[in-house]
Amino acid sequence: MISAPFVSIVTPFYNTREYLAECIESVLRQTYEHWEYVLVDNCSTDGSHEIAAQYAARYPGKIRLIQTDSFLSQVQNYNFALTRISPESKYCKMVQADDWLFPDCLRSMVEVAEGHPRVGIVAAYLLEGDTVHLDGLPYPSTVVPGRDVGRLYFINNTYLFGSPTSILMRSDVVRSRSPFYDERYAPFEDGHVCFDVLRDSDFGFVHQVLTYSRRDNSGITSPFREFGVGLFLHLSFLVTHGMDYLSGEEYDYCLKHAEREYFLHLTKSACALRRWRQEFWDFHRRGLASVNYSFDWRRLARWLPRAFAEKTWGAFWRVWDGDFRAEGETGVCSRSHRHWSAVEQIGDNQPAVAESKE
Repeated sequence: MISAPFVSIVTPFYNTREYLAECIESVLRQTYEHWEYVLVDNCSTDGSHEIAAQYAARYPGKIRLIQTDSFLSQVQNYNFALTRISPESKYCKMVQADDWLFPDCLRSMVEVAEGHPRVGIVAAYLLEGDTVHLDGLPYPSTVVPGRDVGRLYFINNTYLFGSPTSILMRSDVVRSRSPFYDERYAPFEDGHVCFDVLRDSDFGFVHQVLTYSRRDNSGITSPFREFGVGLFLHLSFLVTHGMDYLSGEEYDYCLKHAEREYFLHLTKSACALRRWRQEFWDFHRRGLASVNYSFDWRRLARWLPRAFAEKTWGAFWRVWDGDFRAEGETGVCSRSHRHWSAVEQIGDNQPAVAESKE
């Protein structure tokens, strides 16, 4: 497949001995053959380096192993790894060391990108544990304007990016940013990059499950799952990128409700003794600082009456209805208020429509 576009696949790793061989083997099983594989060891001490070295020795024309000079943070290591992609590559594919690819991943993603030169990012269905994600784009939509993908998220809460493993990027997009990921947004820097890229490019999608991500590991985002991360991310993405995708009226409306639901969640958490954990508040302080918000207890105090009222009513309703669903992980402007019409008519030549009814 000599004439096929060249793909640089990158796996930065640190102490992932348990999963690394499976990750590498999934790349070796790709039905698409015109690629290189760059393994970047971030000073591992658990034998991961030795595993990677064995594969590099067996496949000298395909696999390169690079060692960092000193230990880096995860985002720094990812940025360092992306600077090592081949100057000949047309596409770049990150594969996190505890994830893996289905055999047709590269072939299917490259096919979409090659057919549509304005596509900057290609995604597909993601299998996370035993659950399929990124299934919010109507079939058979293959290419959607980047602006419409942003609006799908901000107005309908349809998130289509997944993780670094679940997307393919054009290498010139990767080379155009230095560093590629912004450290201040860690550990959600990859989502911010996607919103940046889609301001000026289209979004490609393959309606197949092409990547696998684990849920049962000790990854950097795992401890935050119970912290109301969905509400924080919505506010963070909206504050940072919302004006690129929404009208002024839409942005003001969505921001008002994103702030309300996020800070109401924090207030409810403050009222629950089990939430008085240092790591919970440290996470939210750091997150708010990353988008230029200050953590202010007076802001939370404004929501105390409503928080108490909702908790009292919620407890009564759960007893009456038997509904014990967890609080705090849903709720964007489109879910709480039917102010916006549905985003519809998504397709190769059918832009998204989302208009205020007022």
